[in-house]
Amino acid sequence: MAVLLKRLLHPPRTPEALGRPLGRREASLGTHAGPAVRVRFAPSPTGFLHLGGLRTALYNYIFAKKHGGSFILRLEDTDQTRLVPGAADNIEDMLEWAGIPPDESPRRGGPAGPYLQSQRLALYAQATEALLKSGAAYPCFCSPQRLELLKREALRNRQTPRYDNRCRSLSEAQVAQKLAKDPKPPIRFHLEGEAPAFQDLVYGWNRHEVASVEGDPVILKSDGFPTYHLACVVDDHHMGISHVLRGSEWLVSTSKHLLLYRALGWQPPRFAHLPLLLNRDGSKLSKRQGDIFLEHFAAAGFLPDALLDIITSCGSGFAENQMGRTLPELITQFDLTRVTCHSALLDLEKLPEFNRGLSRLEMPVAGRSLGFPGRLHLRRLVSDKTQRRQLVGKLQALVEEAFGSQLQDRNVLDAAYVERIILLRQGHICHLQDLVSPVHSYLWTRPAVSRAQLGAVSEKVDIIAKRVLG
Repeated sequence: MAVLLKRLLHPPRTPEALGRPLGRREASLGTHAGPAVRVRFAPSPTGFLHLGGLRTALYNYIFAKKHGGSFILRLEDTDQTRLVPGAADNIEDMLEWAGIPPDESPRRGGPAGPYLQSQRLALYAQATEALLKSGAAYPCFCSPQRLELLKREALRNRQTPRYDNRCRSLSEAQVAQKLAKDPKPPIRFHLEGEAPAFQDLVYGWNRHEVASVEGDPVILKSDGFPTYHLACVVDDHHMGISHVLRGSEWLVSTSKHLLLYRALGWQPPRFAHLPLLLNRDGSKLSKRQGDIFLEHFAAAGFLPDALLDIITSCGSGFAENQMGRTLPELITQFDLTRVTCHSALLDLEKLPEFNRGLSRLEMPVAGRSLGFPGRLHLRRLVSDKTQRRQLVGKLQALVEEAFGSQLQDRNVLDAAYVERIILLRQGHICHLQDLVSPVHSYLWTRPAVSRAQLGAVSEKVDIIAKRVLG
């Protein structure tokens, strides 16, 4: 921070570009950009991966693979106070479980690393120094108390809280005097009066005059960590990101990011903001919903393909909504120009149908089908000999775990017997766990019935038992 502020008193008039030479990226020309496509999924490890994050990651993945590009995982861990232990590993584990592993990531490495923002602080400091030198940024010496008073006053007047840009107009002498007392102030970005228009690949032409409704935002905190606005711009530039596919909640912030690109002299990527994934009743998915995290679905025995299928079939981006698409089919059929602005409503009550391999919607009605292919995910696995062997191994482990010492006859774990059970019951179950439920316990253990219970059924219990048990 001290290095950044040494040049504050004599800022030059022209901006300084950092990183790669300026130039027009082939990938920025449109959605069909060939091998130069580089996209990123950049979650914050403040929680485990949930369905909303999976959908954003999936759209990035299939867009990259459709155009022969790269899918990058970058973890935005600059808010150190909110990090959740294990969340970083969970995010990458769940992407691999879902079958959409990143090409570059904190775990895998890559040419544009490191992929943790907390390890890229020098890049943010360099960019901030360039903005300070050009006069596009300035230090802010306002106390937390003053900022809180501004917020309360705005709320009292029913206005949107905003910083009043007070420190923007400080003289060189005033800055020098305040730096002597506070050598590490936060740095704010000077929002220009007119934001550039941009063509979003989903929402079309947009311009948000952020300077008229927002105060100058903090881009570098006093602890040397960047805020999201600076970090995403710096990282997308240095990682060569060609297209940013992210949630529509960031659409309004894009004008602010474009101002940062312009101030730094960098070519921005193309933007495509994805509509929200909502619950069936239109409410937002919340991390407080314990059943939206991928770990929940994995533990419950749902197949990754079923999750990918349901979160794409309820949205847009494909010629038609249908059930039963595999990941290669999703890649082939995906068309970014077909993504609409309408939110996607997710009905998780239908997930067992996606997982099982037969939906009510594909049942024949008066000799006709309703148009959905009868080849969903569990049945698809069962029909493949290699994958069926894997299912046999998983079911053997489930039986051992569920019944353990209750297995009077361990021949029920024989692979041939377990395979027969899977083949016979495939159309009646949603996931393998169903086969170790109490309803199916008879497949693995002998029923324990008292003589009194048998006597209530028949007076000839002794004769029956003698003949059955031989």
